[in-house]
Amino acid sequence: MQVTLFGSRVQDHLRGGDVDLLVEVAHAVDSPAVLSARLASRLSRAMDGRKVDVVLKAPNLQAQAIHQIAKQTGVVLCG
Repeated sequence: MQVTLFGSRVQDHLRGGDVDLLVEVAHAVDSPAVLSARLASRLSRAMDGRKVDVVLKAPNLQAQAIHQIAKQTGVVLCG
């Protein structure tokens, strides 16, 4: 698994409100909306209620423009 921070939180001077994360997994995801919501909810609770958006990338999910943007502009946090 690889986690990439992207969006306004990458640039300190932009003071964005939410945290945008791209989570890439090597296996197929059966219920991507449910997994994304669960991850975002757990992270939000861990960050004292800060809004967290999770974008999933998996072999069985269609590639979107947001995936490319996150890869080009983001910072890998783990993976």
